[in-house]
Amino acid sequence: MDYAVEMLGIRKEFPGIVANDDITLCLKRGEVHALLGENGAGKSTLMGILFGMYQADRGLVKVNGKEVRIGNPNVATKLGIGMVHQHFKLVSTFTVTENIILGSETRKGFVLDVKTASRRIEELSQRYGLNVDPYAKIEDISVGMQQRVEILKMLYRDAEVLILDEPTAVLTPQEILDLGVIMRNLIQEGKSIILITHKLKEIKANAHRCTVIRRGRTIGTVDVAATSELAMAEMMVGRQVTFKVDKKPAVPGAVVLEVDSLSVKNNKKCLALSDFSLQVRAGEIVGIAGVDGNGQSELVEAIAGLRKPESGTVRLKGEEITAMSVRGRIQRGIGHIPEDRQKRGLVLDYSIAENMVLEVYHREPHSRRGILNKLAIKQYAERIIASFDVRSGQGAASIVRSLSGGNQQKAIIGREIELNPDLLIAVQPTRGLDVGSIEYIHKRLIEQRDKGKAVLLISLELDEILNLSDRIAVVNQGERVGIVEASETDENEIGMLMAGVKAEGGEGA
Repeated sequence: MDYAVEMLGIRKEFPGIVANDDITLCLKRGEVHALLGENGAGKSTLMGILFGMYQADRGLVKVNGKEVRIGNPNVATKLGIGMVHQHFKLVSTFTVTENIILGSETRKGFVLDVKTASRRIEELSQRYGLNVDPYAKIEDISVGMQQRVEILKMLYRDAEVLILDEPTAVLTPQEILDLGVIMRNLIQEGKSIILITHKLKEIKANAHRCTVIRRGRTIGTVDVAATSELAMAEMMVGRQVTFKVDKKPAVPGAVVLEVDSLSVKNNKKCLALSDFSLQVRAGEIVGIAGVDGNGQSELVEAIAGLRKPESGTVRLKGEEITAMSVRGRIQRGIGHIPEDRQKRGLVLDYSIAENMVLEVYHREPHSRRGILNKLAIKQYAERIIASFDVRSGQGAASIVRSLSGGNQQKAIIGREIELNPDLLIAVQPTRGLDVGSIEYIHKRLIEQRDKGKAVLLISLELDEILNLSDRIAVVNQGERVGIVEASETDENEIGMLMAGVKAEGGEGA
């Protein structure tokens, strides 16, 4: 059998946790091989071993049939293995070319030869259909383009095996389709790809074979074309999973959030949200649908107190809070699951316990007269960890940076729901979560609704918006172009509204 990579009987232990327990994965030349598993199942650790970031305690790795020892990422690069990480490793003030040649610069004498490098990058970009401008600055290009820069970085270093870690977690639906085309181009050129994901739809669309791991062990390798999404979900989670959300019809109560004629500028001082009005009542979930970058982030920041609106008002339970501090809003009953868990949701070098009390550390029982009560904080965190199945090696004492992305997300959601807010703003609440965790988080959001709380849901996953929401408001270029009852609409109508085709007839607030 012609394998590009074989990982045989790999074991890796960290303090208090066995991340990989006798895992075997074989990648054929010229295939897209999906690596599927729950959050914390050991996917990123296994690929970290292949890329030389960790050393396996047991087992062996073969590249092109030869046994190798990959001591660090430079060795992996020399062996033709490249990795695009979930959180990109780019310098935002550098150009595309500067980022790609960083660490393997071509020189003419003592001078950097950027021209030759740019030419080569342009050739590679055209050959693989990446359409990247070598002279653009990273901070000026979309997340999808940044990902293509990471792929180019590997191709520039002659990678034959490409590891893509959760590559679609931050992409728009259109960028996801484009990435599929790019992967097919790479395969046609003889490259081999390992795709780490828990999106079953994408595995069906792009992968040839799929290896499933659960709790650090190999469950099996299947032929994707011959295996249903349900069967793969069951292998991954170890039980039957429902993709449909069970919920009773909403019983909306009083208005909790009222946004009236809100206009907000973005970081570039342009109007991102214009004259936007919306009401969210107790006991309902209102979804905001729209292509990324149409004013959703600015709307959330204005409601949460992170951005000052140009005009308009925000009211919570009848009280105007437009100019109130963030802490004031939290105390009055706003919970916020932010879009970017690492930038906005967590202090990565704090423990889980410290992160769980970021909003309440100044209140009893967590502190008295300015002195923290470590035991009360630990117990509070442990309650959230148990309730939301946050998996970590050392419980509440674990440093948050060491958690998998999905477990970081579950910790944030647990922290916000534990506040018992009247209004829960959930932005991309299931980004980077596996089907089992998604099912669980959806249940918790419905539970909040059924307890009479107001939930504002912002998601780029149209399925999620349609599944969870009672009403859906659609934004396009910062304006509300329509509001529809979720039970009376479909993907088509929402898609048309997202594209800016206005709804006929009246629009209720």
